[in-house]
Amino acid sequence: MRTLLLALASAIVLSVGGASAQTYPSRPITLIAPFPAGGPLDTIARILAEPMRASLGQPVVVENVPGAGGNLGTARLARAAPDGYTIGIGQWSTHVVNPITYKLPYHVLNDFEPIALLTNTPQLIIARKDFPAKDAKELIAWLKANPGKATAATVGAAGGAQVSSIYFADKVGTKLQFVPFKGGGPAVHEMVAGRIDLMLDQGANALGHVRGGSIKAYAVMAKDRWTALPDVPTLDEVGATGLHVAYWHAMWAPKGTPKEIIAKLNAAVVQALADPKVQQRLAGVGQDIFPRAQQTPEALAAHHKAETDRWWPIVKATGLKAE
Repeated sequence: MRTLLLALASAIVLSVGGASAQTYPSRPITLIAPFPAGGPLDTIARILAEPMRASLGQPVVVENVPGAGGNLGTARLARAAPDGYTIGIGQWSTHVVNPITYKLPYHVLNDFEPIALLTNTPQLIIARKDFPAKDAKELIAWLKANPGKATAATVGAAGGAQVSSIYFADKVGTKLQFVPFKGGGPAVHEMVAGRIDLMLDQGANALGHVRGGSIKAYAVMAKDRWTALPDVPTLDEVGATGLHVAYWHAMWAPKGTPKEIIAKLNAAVVQALADPKVQQRLAGVGQDIFPRAQQTPEALAAHHKAETDRWWPIVKATGLKAE
């Protein structure tokens, strides 16, 4: 009798769970963006929110939860109920760099359900418009001759910008003086005002200012030149080979979110990314969309694991830790 009751209880739970997944979503969905409004990650979230609403039939509300290099918002996602009503967007720094430089209350590979890879943008070396070096070769020479004199903006303490800056400085043989900011937008604003010398920043964050002439770009940290700024050389072209850094962006849900719900969220993202208007808007802000075959949860899981395998030894070697 007890066995029969347990079996019936299990059947009821499964039935309710299945019904819940079938009727999902029945209320608005919160999309956590763990950086301030106006930055690249926030922009991607807001571009995708409206077409996702059209697909899912419920509003997708972007909530900015900045702080600690993106860790506060990511931690909130980890603690959220795994019911599909709280999802989050993250990137290379939040999900690859931060686990090494911060002591986190969650595990980036184990405590989230992947939804989809979204976009990619290369790292740029940018500077205030009146910085003395006229090109990338002169910049490297100036930095080598003046170690520790240039101020370099970072996002959060010991975040992706700082890791890539240390990586770059070590490779070319110099030192930088770091100034942390809560987000990429405020950091570039200070550079435009002339109060910060340099930044190794994701291209999407700097694109409009470079095109407008309020800051200048010295090099792109990629194997090939970036189509958004084709006149900017790669570091490989000026002799600093192999220094390739890209900020990829993706979407996750809390661990334990039902597969049926993940599938609905993934379908909404895929449909949004296939929209020509969305593609145009993302291209306009310097974001390259991942190919359709890489937009699956499985592809995100594989890409994330490959990135941690590559970068965790590099980040550990810097010895960088957030205070």
